[in-house]
Amino acid sequence: MSKRKKTRKKKKKAPRNIWKNILLGFLFFILLSGIAVAGVSFAIIKTAPPLDINAILSLDEDSILYNDQGEFMDYVPTEQKRSIISIEDMPKHLQQAFVSIEDERFYSHNGLDYRRIVGAFVTDVKNKLTGKTGLHGASTLTQQLLKNTLLTNDVNIKRKVQEMYLALKLEKVLTKDQLLEAYLNTIHLGGRANGVEAASKQYFNKSAKDLNLIESAYIAGVTQNPSKFYAFSPSAKKDPSSYITKTKLVLGKMSELGYINKEEYDTALADIDANGIKFNPPAENLDKLNYEWFSRPVMDQVKADLKSQYGYTDKEVNRLVSYGGLKIYTTMDKSLQDYTQHEVVDKVSTFTNVPNQHDKNTNLVEPQVSAVVMDYSTGQVKTIVGGRGEQPALSFNRAASDKFLKPVGSAIKPLTVYGPLIDTEIATAATIIDDSPLSDSMLKKYGYGSTNPQNVDKTYGGNTTLREGLKKSKNVISIKGEDMLGLKTGVAYGEKFGLRFNKISKSSMSALALGQFDNNSSDLDGGNPLILSAAYGTFGNEGVYTAPILYTTVKDRNGKVLLDGSPKQNKIISPQASYIMYDMLKGPLEYSAPGAKFGSMPVSGKTGTTSNNEYFWFSGLTPYYSGAVYIGNDSPATLNGMNSNDAAKVWSKIMARAHSGLEYKELEMPSGVTKSYICKASGKLATDSCKRAGTAYSEFFIDGTEPTSLCDSSHGVSSTPKQNDKTKTPEVDPNKPVDPNNPVDPNKPVDPNNPTDPNNPVDPNNPIPPVTPPVTPPVTPTLPNNGKKK
Repeated sequence: MSKRKKTRKKKKKAPRNIWKNILLGFLFFILLSGIAVAGVSFAIIKTAPPLDINAILSLDEDSILYNDQGEFMDYVPTEQKRSIISIEDMPKHLQQAFVSIEDERFYSHNGLDYRRIVGAFVTDVKNKLTGKTGLHGASTLTQQLLKNTLLTNDVNIKRKVQEMYLALKLEKVLTKDQLLEAYLNTIHLGGRANGVEAASKQYFNKSAKDLNLIESAYIAGVTQNPSKFYAFSPSAKKDPSSYITKTKLVLGKMSELGYINKEEYDTALADIDANGIKFNPPAENLDKLNYEWFSRPVMDQVKADLKSQYGYTDKEVNRLVSYGGLKIYTTMDKSLQDYTQHEVVDKVSTFTNVPNQHDKNTNLVEPQVSAVVMDYSTGQVKTIVGGRGEQPALSFNRAASDKFLKPVGSAIKPLTVYGPLIDTEIATAATIIDDSPLSDSMLKKYGYGSTNPQNVDKTYGGNTTLREGLKKSKNVISIKGEDMLGLKTGVAYGEKFGLRFNKISKSSMSALALGQFDNNSSDLDGGNPLILSAAYGTFGNEGVYTAPILYTTVKDRNGKVLLDGSPKQNKIISPQASYIMYDMLKGPLEYSAPGAKFGSMPVSGKTGTTSNNEYFWFSGLTPYYSGAVYIGNDSPATLNGMNSNDAAKVWSKIMARAHSGLEYKELEMPSGVTKSYICKASGKLATDSCKRAGTAYSEFFIDGTEPTSLCDSSHGVSSTPKQNDKTKTPEVDPNKPVDPNNPVDPNKPVDPNNPTDPNNPVDPNNPIPPVTPPVTPPVTPTLPNNGKKK
């Protein structure tokens, strides 16, 4: 019996030991797990990035462009938009909307919401057991701020542990208002908007400080799924119910937490039911800038200068300009820019022969017109208009783009022929060049074959001064002048003036003397309005070329000056040569470009017409500004019914506005320039005979280059234009022999239109003046370019 009792007692004791062992084992497992978790957590925490408060508070911000009066002009376009706004400027209902829907215990927790953490843990366990992936949220606003600034968006335990650890630390450093301000300026809110200020402008075209209750609730609701609740997506436009439901949910939560009362809640819901949510503007307008033509060249110049000065890579400079919060102060004159675009270029057909034609393929107006005006003493560009009519974002800039280079026609002549000839003192304004067919050797030398270059009127004028050759844009005078100078020297001057020459154009007389550039699509060369504006400004700036400047100052977000747009200058020709050219360039306005004149302001300039009348130009200057205008189709085509004076008329209208309120002034003649009385028939000092013949005039010279010998001309050489051949016009008509009783004085030529009447001989004291040929505006003819027709 005793043995049985003992056996029973042992059997009763066994289950207790088993449960005890299980409990101890479980506790030991928990202890080990806790130690393991703590060890892992500690290891993860050690790899957490340092809590960089500056990185959290120094947020990406859009850079801004301002006009020359410091007024807002444009935001620098970015893939994401952000504008910083202080918590004081955010309406309370906007702050409360975010707290309500994202972190209702924000003002009471220490960085972690333990109630939500437990709920999230239970959900995560269920997800794990059912094979679902991902970790549930439970992040507070503080944690989200850290994820947006210091941490990655990776969904894993490591990032979550680091986030929780740093959140506890961050709450001890920043106040709740500081945390909320930073959060509301970083959160992504659909489309391209980061932060509530950018979102407010994207959706409602207003600052966040002006948002009403419904608008605030909508923006807060976007946070949880920016793609789904983005109002401008195709699906949301078709069916807005998702974001409307979400907005109502936010309002309901605000009511539940006591941020709004029942009346406010009911009124807001009724408004949404009746009117929906009113958005403005549409998202598709975000890429187009207010001043497309000016703003984009500014950004290009700023990026290039930042790279040059600080050694940034392309990636670094793009990020800095887009998100660095830079303040870029441009040189743009808003009033002149608006006037040039809308009252001149867009309405060009109302005061010129330029028609309104629409290209069926591009839907753009043709021909296109572009223009630039700049202050050549400072280099500051005041207006850039790159095209005509409404054009989309990133449209082709025909005024300032390096990718827009065109042949400039006769507008090149002052830059590569006349200016260099006078500057090198190879010739003077009074130098005589024979306007006659080229010699066989010269035709061969420059690849013209048997085709002789022609002037516009298809005649030759004989002995012609350089001044007269420029005034009438004589092609033969320009070619012979360039031959005197040499092509290499012409190229050197042209490049200093900013023109671009490819390999073919550098060895082409047609390019250097007549502006008929090769302009191969794979190797563009030529000029554009910005290049010509700066080039012609040199003649008003004592021979000093000032590179175009599009900004005056660039500052970082803290006000530190990064770039100073001081003038970049280079002396190209002497002040004396520059002044003489400025005076010579008044001639074309009396001949081919009368439309360029405005008011009483002195104007100098030159037209340009390319082969087949494809492009028309006018480039010129006043004592204040220089500018250039281009007219042409995007796809080259003959422009019938137009000429370069149409470009001059456009130039005149723009310049008249630019000079509004400016007093009359003339450029001062520099020292080292002298005036002499010259005979235009010989280029020598005029005599009484020259005065009687009407060939004497006053001319400017660089000191020491004026002629010293007296004129010995018969004054008959250039009385009558020669025909387009190599045969010299006989002095006596063979069908009308000289009357033996009244011979012709060899020093007094016979007027071919009014031969001497034997009964009424010519008074030797009153010689018949030379006959002037009819005036016809010049158009640069089509000429071979080293054997290649343009």
